[in-house]
Amino acid sequence: MLIRYKKSFEKIAMGLLSFMPSEKDVKRLMETIHSYEEKNNWHLYLWKKDEEYIGIVGVMEEDSVATVQHITVVPSYRGEGIAISMLKELLNTGLFKELVASADTKPFIEKCLPIVEEADGPK
Repeated sequence: MLIRYKKSFEKIAMGLLSFMPSEKDVKRLMETIHSYEEKNNWHLYLWKKDEEYIGIVGVMEEDSVATVQHITVVPSYRGEGIAISMLKELLNTGLFKELVASADTKPFIEKCLPIVEEADGPK
């Protein structure tokens, strides 16, 4: 289940984001979290399975296009299709008409998007 970030999730979100190679530095991690809190077009979502937060996806929105800036899953849950589920549900919110990758997420997102779009059918 995709859950919109709120301030009370800050430590959980920072822990999840720290799995991304670009977010290993604590100072950089704090800057990233503050950007999601302060910028109106930056949106962060946590993925909850049962009672555990196991994934996170962050997007920057422009003209209903969501650029995936961050996406990661707890290592013990990788390979289970969680990232694809997060992207599918993100599209199914109806908030974004399209998902695209940032430079940092491009290699991963380019593998996932065809699967997401195939499951969603033609647009």
